[in-house]
Amino acid sequence: MSELPNSGIGVLIVGGAQGSLAVARSLGRRRIPVFCITHDTQLTRFSRYVTASVVWGGPDRPDAANELLELGRRHHLEGYVLIPGGDSEVHLISQHHAKLERTYKITTPEWNTARWALDKQLTYERCASLGIDHPWSRYPRDLADVVNTDFRFPVVLKPKIHSDNNAFTIAKAWRVNDRETLLARCTQALALVGGNGTVLQEMIPGNGTAQYSYAALWDSGQPVAALIARRTRQYPVEFGYSSTLVQTVTCDEVEQAAVRFLKSLDYSGLVEVEFKHDARDQRYKLLDVNIRSWTWISLAAVAGVDFPYMLWQLANGETVMRGRGRAGVTWVYFSRDLIAACLEVGRRRLSIMAYLKSFRGPKAFAVFAADDPMPSIVELPLLSWRLITRRLPLLLDEMQSLILKWLASADTRFSFGLRRPDSRLTQPSSGGARPNVKRSV
Repeated sequence: MSELPNSGIGVLIVGGAQGSLAVARSLGRRRIPVFCITHDTQLTRFSRYVTASVVWGGPDRPDAANELLELGRRHHLEGYVLIPGGDSEVHLISQHHAKLERTYKITTPEWNTARWALDKQLTYERCASLGIDHPWSRYPRDLADVVNTDFRFPVVLKPKIHSDNNAFTIAKAWRVNDRETLLARCTQALALVGGNGTVLQEMIPGNGTAQYSYAALWDSGQPVAALIARRTRQYPVEFGYSSTLVQTVTCDEVEQAAVRFLKSLDYSGLVEVEFKHDARDQRYKLLDVNIRSWTWISLAAVAGVDFPYMLWQLANGETVMRGRGRAGVTWVYFSRDLIAACLEVGRRRLSIMAYLKSFRGPKAFAVFAADDPMPSIVELPLLSWRLITRRLPLLLDEMQSLILKWLASADTRFSFGLRRPDSRLTQPSSGGARPNVKRSV
C-alpha cells in the first residue's frame, strides 16, 4: 500500500460502523487523509473518503496495542489523530494511552477517567455521589445473589463492560419478564462474562420517545459544542437495540445532569450521555456514557456542530469555535426505520401521515450520502454476511444454552429456594437507598 499524503495531519479510525462512517466523511470531505482499520464491520472501508484501510486482529487481542503501533510505522501514520469507533477500542486505547501517544494524537481519556464511563457499576456509583438520578441496579456475582435480591419484573440484564464479543455483549441487554427466565439468563451471563461482569437493573417503562441523549465535544472539563437529541423511533420497537430515527430537541434537565457528571471527571473528548425519562416519578435517569463516536453522530454536522472535525482541530492544536446544535434536525437509519415504522403502524401507534411528517426539516442519514453512495449499496450484503458468519452461530448457541438451563431450572430453584413468579415484590427506588419492601396486592 502506498504512503498516505500529508503525513501527520490525518486520522486513524479504529472499528465502529455507522458512526465511524460519519467521521470518515466529515474529515474526508475536508481533504484530511483517513485511514481505517477494522476486525468486524467493514462498512466504513467502502467510503470514497477513506484513503486506505486494513483488516487487523481486533482490540481484544493481548498484543493489540503493539499491533496498532506497528500499523502506524508500516503505513507512516505518525502524528495521526486516533479515533475509536467502539467500546472495545476505547478500552484498548485508554489502557495503553502512554504507549500509543508516542505515535498518535490521542482523543480518548486515560483509563483513570475512561473507567467511569466504560464500567456501568462505576458510572452509577458516581451518579449516586453526584445526586444524579439513575436506574436501580445490582451486580450479582452468582445465582445466590439473584435469589436474595427483591425486585419487580420486568428487569434488564446488562454487561458491566462491553468488551468481549459474545451473545450477551452483542445483545447489549436482555429483557427478563419472570424468574425462570431470569435464572436461565443469569446462568448464561455469568458463564459468558464472569461473576463480576453483570448488571441486574430495573426496566424503566416507555419506548424510544422517552430516551434522550446529551452529545458533545469537551475540552479540559468544559463543553466546546453540544446538542440534545431524542430517540423518536428504535428497533426492536419495544426494547430497542439501536436508534432508527433521532431528532434534536431541548431539555435542560438532561443537559444539567450530563454536565455535572462530565465536570466531575474534568472530561475531554467526544461523549454521548444517554438518559431515559421515567414517567413514574418524572425524572430523567442516566443509563450510559459513551466516550467514542456513536451511531447518529452525523446528525451533529447538519445541526451546526461537526463534532468529528472539531475533535480533529482540537487534537491538532487549532482554534475551535464553540457551538450549539440547533433543534429540529432529524437523523434516520432508513432501512431499519422503515421496519420499525411498519410495526408501529400495524399496532396503531403511528399513522402514515405522522410517519411522513417525521421527515420534515433538515436531515442526516445513517448510511446514504449522494456524494458517497457505495456504503449504502454494500450495506445489506455486508449485514447479511455478518449475520451468517458472526451473529447466527452465537444466537444458535444462546438458544441451545437457554433450553438446557430452562430444563434444569426446576432443580436449581429447589436448591436455592427460589420463589414462584406469583410472589411479586416492589423494587427499590432509583439511585437511592432501598426502601422497606412491601407486598404487592
